[in-house]
Amino acid sequence: MASQNDSNLTGIQKAAVLLIALGPEMSSTVFKHLKEDEIEDLTLEIANTRSISPQVKEDVINEFYEICLAQQYIDEGGITYAKELLEKALGSEKALDVIGKLTASLQVKPFEFVRKTDATQLLSFIQDEHPQTIALILSYLSANQAASIISALPQENQAEVARRIAQMDRTSPDVIQEVERVLESKLANLVNQDYTQIGGVDQVVEILNTTDRGTEKHIMEILEIEDPELADEIRKKMFVFEDILLLDGKSVQRVLRDVSNDVLELALKGTNEEVKELIFGNLSKRLAEMIKEDMEFMGAVRMKDVEDAQQKIVNIIRSLEENNEIIINRGGGDEVVV
Repeated sequence: MASQNDSNLTGIQKAAVLLIALGPEMSSTVFKHLKEDEIEDLTLEIANTRSISPQVKEDVINEFYEICLAQQYIDEGGITYAKELLEKALGSEKALDVIGKLTASLQVKPFEFVRKTDATQLLSFIQDEHPQTIALILSYLSANQAASIISALPQENQAEVARRIAQMDRTSPDVIQEVERVLESKLANLVNQDYTQIGGVDQVVEILNTTDRGTEKHIMEILEIEDPELADEIRKKMFVFEDILLLDGKSVQRVLRDVSNDVLELALKGTNEEVKELIFGNLSKRLAEMIKEDMEFMGAVRMKDVEDAQQKIVNIIRSLEENNEIIINRGGGDEVVV
């Protein structure tokens, strides 16, 4: 790449200039967060860069700083807030240019104004909307904010909204723009024109894991009647084996009473040291040593067998929780009676 004006550079050329300016040590840190094809493209571009004028280097660094500053302002208070601060710092024309580059490259999510709104105000704002509209909006919120809203909806709507979030796959930008227009959003013109991946079972699981147990149970009971397959898929993801770390020592000991040694040995073969430490710490010293020895002599095992053993323990945990024999500390506001 010959020395040229900053405005003539492509995005990848600017990225190469920035990494060269940052130096090898900082650039290697950046590479750790990139995909393989991105690293290959950037490496090739850096290799083909022959000379960079001091002015081009300075322009690229300044542009990068301005975009970072704009992203920080957006995170703090949304697009309007960012625009106001940038106008004061850079002038109106430059501020619009920076935000335009940012939304094009970082794809600011729709409903930015919603994520900055108090949950109570938002609830009154959307509770009379169609369940599909509510599901679309909640799909763009944090799990905590979505959980607060879904638990405050009328009970007859909770499961319906959860089902629609779970079954949501891809939503046309035209639909998103129309919803934003109806809700008087200021972000409709910033929606990326690619189809947007939102919703899905994983998002419902995250919301249900965050909401209170009563709301979670009600939604799951309705889904089990209306859509058993979906309910089963959600339930399988709501508590994984490693989530045993959410249990206190007394609850772990209660679970282990119902788990046979051979199942426990298999389950522990495929888990992390933190889980092993928790379980061994809640066994008698003699039993813990015996299980460790058995695991050493067991040798290699099939991953399918390990997963089956872990699922058996997860099922035991779910059953004990349903019977109120243990408490899972999900951190979602469950009321604990002491």
